Amino acid sequence: VGLRNDGTVVTWGRSSDGQSNDAPTLAGFVAIACGSHHSVGLRNDGTVVTWGDNSRGQRDDAPTCAGFVAIACDDHDVGLRNDG
Repeated sequence: VGLRNDGTVVTWGRSSDGQSNDAPTLAGFVAIACGSHHSVGLRNDGTVVTWGDNSRGQRDDAPTCAGFVAIACDDHDVGLRNDG
């Protein structure tokens, strides 16, 4: 997974769980993180977007609110909100 200067996400490689095919096509991302079979993107408005595997609820449980300033991803996701 790569993040371009214009804020778009680029994916490549194996996509057995949609981790490449399901990547968002919109711009406005400021950070991305990837786990084994899914990825997380942080948009410039502080919202979080997820794509890829959802076998353990790693996409269903993504927060729908804004206010995030940092993200991390492995087998689970973590986000830091602007209020600490």
